[in-house]
Amino acid sequence: MNFMPHDYQKYAIEYIKGHSISAILLDMGLGKTSITLTALADLLFDSFVSHKILVIAPLRVARSTWPEELRKWEHLRHLTYSVVVGTERERLDALKAPADIYIINRENVPWLVEKSNVPFDFDMLVIDELSSFKNWRAERFKALMKVRPRIKRIVGLTGTPSSNGLMDLFAEFRVLDMGERLGRFIGQYRNTYFLPDKRNGQIIYSYKPQPDAERRIYDKISDITISMKATDYLKMPERVTNEVFVTLSDTEQKKYDKLKKELILELSDGEITAANAASLTSKLTQMANGAVYSDDGETMKIHERKLDALEDIIESANGQPVLVAYWYKHDRERIVERLSKCKIPFADISSPTSIEKWNKKEIPVGLIHPASAGHGLNLQAGGNHLVWFGLTWSLELYQQTNTRLYRQGQTESTVVIQHILAKDTIDERILKILEKKDRSQADLIAAVKAEVGR
Repeated sequence: MNFMPHDYQKYAIEYIKGHSISAILLDMGLGKTSITLTALADLLFDSFVSHKILVIAPLRVARSTWPEELRKWEHLRHLTYSVVVGTERERLDALKAPADIYIINRENVPWLVEKSNVPFDFDMLVIDELSSFKNWRAERFKALMKVRPRIKRIVGLTGTPSSNGLMDLFAEFRVLDMGERLGRFIGQYRNTYFLPDKRNGQIIYSYKPQPDAERRIYDKISDITISMKATDYLKMPERVTNEVFVTLSDTEQKKYDKLKKELILELSDGEITAANAASLTSKLTQMANGAVYSDDGETMKIHERKLDALEDIIESANGQPVLVAYWYKHDRERIVERLSKCKIPFADISSPTSIEKWNKKEIPVGLIHPASAGHGLNLQAGGNHLVWFGLTWSLELYQQTNTRLYRQGQTESTVVIQHILAKDTIDERILKILEKKDRSQADLIAAVKAEVGR
């Protein structure tokens, strides 16, 4: 696929290339990964400024997102990479493999620095989700600081670096510039920008920013930082759509392919049969989402790939409200189970009360069914991020759900719509048809049937 960058992406690419230290604070869904990789390619093989690059990212992002982006874009095909995840033996082999870019999950940073016995000879570092280094007491922060002086160039990526307040910025920028702008010590940072808040005698439990702290902090870091808030001159698209791909395991893919070919699938806890093309379409869509109804109506779980991706998206939002569209009842049940396990607050956006709370930004994750997201439901005041966990085959419902956020009155300059798609499944075909807005519902069903029969 050819990379056709937006103006803001071109700006960010040149910014990374022109700064040895850069904090790229672009909102989720705006292409931080493709922006960074494009800059890395130029630094490696155009200006020859960098030679060996380390990328630190959340586990699933390290394992899937970065490799996927490297394979996706034609102009990045020449880059070699090695994913340093898995068992210790697998990680060591990955570190010893020749590559331009090494990608590791953040939990393994202490191991890399202190236990791997592999020389830390990376001359450039990219931290995907810089906010994961906001705790100056964390082992990953301490380990990285041991080798930070060896790194000549560094890029920090995140959507919102201070989701819990300005105090988060100390450790994040300490990693970036080794304390040059906000100070080397947390006590120094507190005394400069904060005042004691809750206390009991001499014991201080919390701090609050000084009246002009935000302005002074941003002035300090402005020379190495670009963000949506600070760069209003960037020409932003009104709407950005993304695909977040997940890959089924070999076993999961075989189950999917068997049902598609034979119209029947026997599992240990039930049987799935498809009587016709319409039924098969529904069953395959369910399987792509991760679960499917058996012949007796029981939910049979197939995989959790989309749940993992959704969790990553919500984490990368750093507290910004996320609206999640689902189609099947078991999708909602599994999403609710995962959110509850992760202790992420959520609510169904279906009643006047929930709509009011959403528009007041009081609901971090809103769950919505396309059939209930029709005309007249205004949600644009509550957020600008929509995630499709599972697609609907109805073009009308798809478009109407998108316009709950992408409409007049939206307070943010950009609406980001992300689709979680299972590779090599019916998901990809449905989205392609949905994107062709002149297609009727009948055309869509016909196209899906053609995909099933292929």
